[in-house]
Amino acid sequence: MSEETEAVYEAALEAVREGVPAAVATVIETKGSTPRGVSARMLVYADGRTVGTVGGGGVESRVIEEAQAAIGSGESRELHHRLLDEDRGDPGVCGGDMRIFLDVLAPRPMVLVIGAGHVGQAVAELAAFLGYRISVLDERPELVTADRFPWAGTLVAGDLDVEVQNLGLTEQTYVVMVTPHHSLDEKVLEAVKNRPVAYLGLIGSRRRTRHTFERAREAGVPEALLDRVHTPIGLDIGAETPREIALSIMAEIVAVRRGFHEGETGAEP
Repeated sequence: MSEETEAVYEAALEAVREGVPAAVATVIETKGSTPRGVSARMLVYADGRTVGTVGGGGVESRVIEEAQAAIGSGESRELHHRLLDEDRGDPGVCGGDMRIFLDVLAPRPMVLVIGAGHVGQAVAELAAFLGYRISVLDERPELVTADRFPWAGTLVAGDLDVEVQNLGLTEQTYVVMVTPHHSLDEKVLEAVKNRPVAYLGLIGSRRRTRHTFERAREAGVPEALLDRVHTPIGLDIGAETPREIALSIMAEIVAVRRGFHEGETGAEP
């Protein structure tokens, strides 16, 4: 294996682990004169940065553009380029063909636990067991520690509204709000109002939720976002202990992720 290929694989593995959207472009077939041969690889990030090369010039620029489009759609695809047009930056007019496969590296979904108490700790443990990346945020630094959250890739202590805005929240982020005080919840809702998260869950009674929503509206949180909040958080399974509550929360997250709707039958035998 070449040094360049190792660099591509290492960067791809890091992207998957860190939840960074990217795609691997691999030359799978060539005919005639082409700048790179079969198995040449290049990692493309969503912002257009690359590791490795599939030939440089105009053909590589087009591959990067199409890789960015594939990352945006989340769908892998195959490309076919005929290297005939020098004006577009093709290496020459000898007529070489390249087939390139773009493999989109979908990052593992992340569960953002806001609130590092007993329930938050149980949610993080179960979510990690289910294969999610874990981030934990709380205002109390004494609770946000590696000893209490060995499964977390990100541990943040500080003002919730400020720190949430600093996190990379995407369509693959599931936000679990299990804060200890009512006054913190609307801060989080306001901070995520323009972020494309997949799930928002809020722990607490209906009375607590009603007051939280009232304050959130006053802070400018749109009704469309409040309609998306799952509250009381989790499926109703009669949960009482922190781990039972965590089970109900993660069951609801799995249902949302899989597009499972209430009233559907369960898993096939």
